[in-house]
Amino acid sequence: MSSPRQSTGSQYSPGPLDQPREKRPGFLNRFRPNPDSFGELTEAIARWMGTPQFLLWMTVFVAIWLSWNTLAPEEIQFDPRSLNFTLLTLMLSLQASYAAPLLLLAQNRQDDRDRVVAEEDRQRGQQNLADTEYLTREIASLRIAMREVATRDYVRSELRSLLEEIIDAQDQRAEAAGTGAPERKSESARKSGGGRKSERAKRPGAAGETARSGGSHAASAPGAGNDGAGGETPR
Repeated sequence: MSSPRQSTGSQYSPGPLDQPREKRPGFLNRFRPNPDSFGELTEAIARWMGTPQFLLWMTVFVAIWLSWNTLAPEEIQFDPRSLNFTLLTLMLSLQASYAAPLLLLAQNRQDDRDRVVAEEDRQRGQQNLADTEYLTREIASLRIAMREVATRDYVRSELRSLLEEIIDAQDQRAEAAGTGAPERKSESARKSGGGRKSERAKRPGAAGETARSGGSHAASAPGAGNDGAGGETPR
């Protein structure tokens, strides 16, 4: 079996010259914490340090520290007043030195989130703009197409005009039927008048014939009488 050093060396042995060499993990990289978990922890601490509860508990702690090292006997004081509370000063300085990086780290993470949100908002705004432009073009094309399509008002106007034409045609037919009846009466009257005139024309001829026939009968009758009378006269 090969030793771990040999396996490590073989793992990171230089490859072909046309390929980049792999980076070896250093000692500090092995103990590098997870940025996400560490960032969440620092954000939680920074948020808690920015709350009124932290200020209240910090005030209570400092008040107890000062009162104990001031009013308590000197034998039990751990930060005497004669040394100007050196330990408390060091503790507050250490707290401030850690609080500043924690706040900066939390602010950096918040800036990263804001950057991501701003990028998403920008992309969403571009998408909304593209959708709006697309809808605008579609609406414009629909308006252009609707100009060639019969609308409801247009159909109503056409039906109304057709109805008016039908009504006018019916009125004209009624007027034509009303004027045709007198014409028919006048034609029948003309025909009846002509028949009467023809009858009248025929009637004088018949009267002449009757007169003629009566005259001949009368002429023949006197002759007969004359003959009879002449015959009787000789007698």
